[in-house]
Amino acid sequence: MDIALQILLLCLSLGAVVGFLAGMLGIGGGLVIVPVLLALLPLAGVTDPVLMPMVLGTSLAAILLTSISTLLAHHRADNIPYHFVSVLIVGIGFGALVGGYSADLIPSEILKLFFACFVLLMSLQMWVGSKNNQQDLSTDVKPAKVQLSVVSVFIGGIASLLGIGGGVLLVPYLTSVVKLDMRKAIGASAAGGFFVALMGSMGYLWAGLHTDAVLPKWSLGYIYLPALVGIISVSLFTAPLGVKVAKRLPIKVLKRCFAVLLFVVGTKILIG
Repeated sequence: MDIALQILLLCLSLGAVVGFLAGMLGIGGGLVIVPVLLALLPLAGVTDPVLMPMVLGTSLAAILLTSISTLLAHHRADNIPYHFVSVLIVGIGFGALVGGYSADLIPSEILKLFFACFVLLMSLQMWVGSKNNQQDLSTDVKPAKVQLSVVSVFIGGIASLLGIGGGVLLVPYLTSVVKLDMRKAIGASAAGGFFVALMGSMGYLWAGLHTDAVLPKWSLGYIYLPALVGIISVSLFTAPLGVKVAKRLPIKVLKRCFAVLLFVVGTKILIG
């Protein structure tokens, strides 16, 4: 069987997990997609120095399409804080575009180490944060626009460099600093993740089309199409299921699920 077809079939299962987690935790799914593609794409002949940009570009393209389904589901569940989300998505989109275009300037090993250390720190933060009293969190906060703009540009850039939707940064910020209700924070993260994926994948596409490196067959810039098709074929249908589960779970359980996921992914990348 052709290796591209094998990767497409393997990514069908990956898409089911990604869609569910995206809907339940508002994370886009990149935390799962990136380590799996790091293992799969070398089988298709993708090697350094283009491995990490290809993984990140494919991850963001998959998140873009999955996040449409997630975003609609959160809209129907009234989880999106529209009173400030416009400021958020402008900053995130700009940061993601810059991050995506500049990612191939950073060595792959540095990006992988940064990714692993980052998610482990976020795992600790979310686990500790799950012990906090949720009664002081609001569903209708109004963060300062300047602060939100600066933070969102930073989140968009980092998320794009890591190939994720940004939820692992945005959700802790909105719950810990802005004091927004967890479910509203997940809804805002879903909106932000869409624009991270949109602008970031455009950056990776552009950079890949203009690279001097040799890219594998079935590539579109730094996007590997068989993996992309496999992921989105299923994730579009499992994302709404994740949103329904999130609506029923207690806040503490949601945060603990988030923390465990981050710890497993970060540890797996560090130990190879």
